[in-house]
Amino acid sequence: MTAADTAVRRRILAAAVDLFAEHGYDATSVSQVINRAGVAKGGFYHHFRSKDDLLYAVYGDLIGRQLEGMERILAQRLPPAQTLRALIMDLVETTAGSAREALVFSRELAQLGNRRIVQMRSQRRRYHNAVIKLVDDAQGRGQFSSVASPETVAFTIFGVVNEIPRWYRPAGRVRPEQIGTEIADLVLAGLSTGEAGS
Repeated sequence: MTAADTAVRRRILAAAVDLFAEHGYDATSVSQVINRAGVAKGGFYHHFRSKDDLLYAVYGDLIGRQLEGMERILAQRLPPAQTLRALIMDLVETTAGSAREALVFSRELAQLGNRRIVQMRSQRRRYHNAVIKLVDDAQGRGQFSSVASPETVAFTIFGVVNEIPRWYRPAGRVRPEQIGTEIADLVLAGLSTGEAGS
């Protein structure tokens, strides 16, 4: 995809997020998105086949970036505590950076067809399973406390992160880095065995 194509796609997505937030998915037409984005009809259909595709992309792009971040972090093969901290930081920062998109998507999720919902859940499950495996392996080696099951740890992390779009404000006093650090500190304190280097 060329830089020009990327810019057009971003304009379309930004226009869609604005309109979905203002009027809702049902009340927004493709023509309105095209007009708000200032692109030609052909430009829209070059990137998106339908309004359903557009809604999926609003959140799908975020999940895609998060999965890429996950793979990059896991490939570094850091100690489990450092890996989990890096994953939490990346999740928080990417979610906060796309807070409006995530909020719009969560509100309009039911508008997606079953196939798209299954795709989205499958992508999210990949990340959940990676965190569960990381915690399970570290607990098995005695590097993390077994105070909670790997599943409970993962659900706690994602439960907190998924709430960020509901209250985070880009112009607010608290920055994503601070939020990520506090969440990571809290989770890792609970998993600490009291031994250095875990």
